Amino acid sequence: MHPENPRYFLFRGQPTVLVTSAEHYGAVLNADFDYLPYLDELQARGLNLTRTFAGPYREETGISQLPDNSLAPRRPASYVAPWARTSEGGAADGGAKFDLAAWDPAYFERLKAFVAEAGRRGIVVELTFFSAMYFDHRWRLSPLHAGNNVNGVGHVAYTEAHTLAEPALVEVHEKLVAKVAQELRGADNLYYEIINEPYAKPGPAGGLAFDTLATPASLQWQDRMIDALVAAEAPFEHKHLIAQNLSGEAVEVPEPNPHVSVLNFHYGSSESARLNARWRRPVVLDETGGLGTADAPYRRQAWAFILAGGGGFNHLDLTFTTDREDGTYHPLPPDALGGGGPSLRAQLGILKDFIHGFDVVAMAPDHAVVRGGVPEGAQTYVLSQPGHAYAIYLDGGSRATLTLELPPGAYRAEWVDTKTGAVARADSVAGGTGTLASPPYVDDIALRLRRVATPP
Repeated sequence: MHPENPRYFLFRGQPTVLVTSAEHYGAVLNADFDYLPYLDELQARGLNLTRTFAGPYREETGISQLPDNSLAPRRPASYVAPWARTSEGGAADGGAKFDLAAWDPAYFERLKAFVAEAGRRGIVVELTFFSAMYFDHRWRLSPLHAGNNVNGVGHVAYTEAHTLAEPALVEVHEKLVAKVAQELRGADNLYYEIINEPYAKPGPAGGLAFDTLATPASLQWQDRMIDALVAAEAPFEHKHLIAQNLSGEAVEVPEPNPHVSVLNFHYGSSESARLNARWRRPVVLDETGGLGTADAPYRRQAWAFILAGGGGFNHLDLTFTTDREDGTYHPLPPDALGGGGPSLRAQLGILKDFIHGFDVVAMAPDHAVVRGGVPEGAQTYVLSQPGHAYAIYLDGGSRATLTLELPPGAYRAEWVDTKTGAVARADSVAGGTGTLASPPYVDDIALRLRRVATPP
């Protein structure tokens, strides 16, 4: 975290806001996924984050809403897990069972290579150790299920897979955390997340539902994993940040574990950033989707979240697939669980460049700048360095004449097209209370205001 403003990241000496449209987390565990074209595409679009799963969780093939899903290896040999397979057959995926006491060197070679290649491209890796299992059939695919290993571990129900119910299973969890931490100890482009969506629960008729927050049993287990990670990294000169996935809703969370630096939310809104600003840690919208396949909902969600003070944004981009690692599986089928594609990635790159054009460490949300003129049904989001610079996002409407209240001075105003990055109009603005008219726009537009230096 940045020492002067811990709501933002510090990466390689620079204040950083993490913005991306990333694949469905199987880049390491799926040997059929060629991650180099994927990382090249992120770099080409100016994006700086990827999220990947560590391996205990995988998915089945054939999920129609997740076409050619990277989290669903097609063959046993395609699944690269942290543990070595044995010669004993009978695993649920048709391959041999795993030995949870034996690491697979090929997995750790691939993991380290992925992190290193991301680092060469200026991309931060969020490595998620575990995930909610969601369904019994998915738990039965995991090496940690008793049917898939020779160690007699994993006899609990899928709803207890990430609790303290089975001590032998918890010990395997802790050993994985420590091993990964040891292997990746030198990476400077890495932070860890303990578990993905721990608030998932069984829903009606065998479906899926979500609590607002994780259960006490889950939180106890998460604290145990956090302790294991902190202990594993204790001898290291450089420690990595720890993220916690707290909710799939826009809620104010209770005081986080003191070792947790990054507060992750899924499918929420800009309210997550506002409600949790008091914890003075990066708040990240770490997965989005469910809003159709068009670009606009996710672009607008990203701009609103970052301009509300968020520290990062990750769109789940379903156009990165095992056969189209460059993100060209487009257009997506209408029932896909999310969106993505080259145009959205380009638009998110514009957002990243826009926000990095400011001294973001000196900025904070400001609700006093825009005094009126917001179109009906629209919203504004403002980050300000009072008297120096203002980043304003107008979400909704097609034209606006904003009433602004600025400290004395002269300012240059630039209206920025969120789809192209072009300056649609530039104006000079005087301090005090006055109005500023936008050019016509579709859906949304951004405004960059900077104080003009006066001659000596």
